[in-house]
Order: sequence, then C-alpha cells, then structure tokens
Amino acid sequence: MEIKLVQIEKPEAINFILGQSHFIKTVEDLHEALVNAVPGIKFGVAFCEASGKCLVRTSGTDDTMMDLAAKNALAIGAGHSFILFLAEGFYPINILNAVKNVPEVARVFCATANPTQVLIAETGQGRGILGVVDGASPLGIEDAEGKTWRKNFLRMIGYKL
Repeated sequence: MEIKLVQIEKPEAINFILGQSHFIKTVEDLHEALVNAVPGIKFGVAFCEASGKCLVRTSGTDDTMMDLAAKNALAIGAGHSFILFLAEGFYPINILNAVKNVPEVARVFCATANPTQVLIAETGQGRGILGVVDGASPLGIEDAEGKTWRKNFLRMIGYKL
C-alpha cells in the first residue's frame, strides 16, 4: 500500500464538498438535491464510479464548476467518492443537509473553501480516501477580543441576528 497526497486545485473563493457514496445514481441525485435546495444554484459535481467502466461521471449547472469537479475527482481517483464545487456566491451551509440526505451519500469528508489536501491510500485494487487536511492548524486559543470579532463578523455577513 502506498499513501499519496492530492492537493485540491481551485480558485481561492470557491467552496467544495468532498464525500463518499455507494451507487452510480449519486451524480444525478446530488444534482436534483442541489437545484431543489437552492433555485438558480451554479455548481458542478463529479463522481468516481467504482465498478463497470470506472468513469468519472459529471453533472451540474455550470461548465467551469463541472470541469473543476472532473479534474479533481480524477486526481483523487477513489472509488465511490464525489466532489462538488459551488460557483462563487454559493456556500455549503445552504446545501450540506440536502447533500447528506441523499440516500447514496455515506459520508462527507469536508465542506470548505480552504486549501485542502486529500490523503489517499493506493493498493493493487484501487484508491481510498483516508482523510483530509482542511486549512491550517490553530495558532492559539480564542480570547475575548477574538470572540467579539467572531460574533461581529457572523452578524456582518448575515448568518446571525
């Protein structure tokens, strides 16, 4: 077995969700879940088929996001994994429950815009995702000033009243 590191390649402002599922219809069911959750959403999703032709299957509403998803899914290359990219201005917080409620979705590894690395195990059979490195490590513990900043920031961007 060999352990590999795959860097997710994307523009800085773009959010994505990386997960694992269990069936070829994942790509269509994720598509339906997203357009039902957020009308007008722009996204691309790619799914790594784990049997049969073993293709990267894609769907979405934005060609750039579909291309980004396909490129990263192929680089990850783990059977039954999916990666979903959201165009700028769309966020995981608005669709994460819809994604998790898709019957084929077995787990979500991350939902982020941070620089992300995917740890891959490669065997003679194929590849599997061991985990992710999402962003950077903490530099300390939040103090009173940090709490005030966080609370103000969440209200400024409209996520808290």
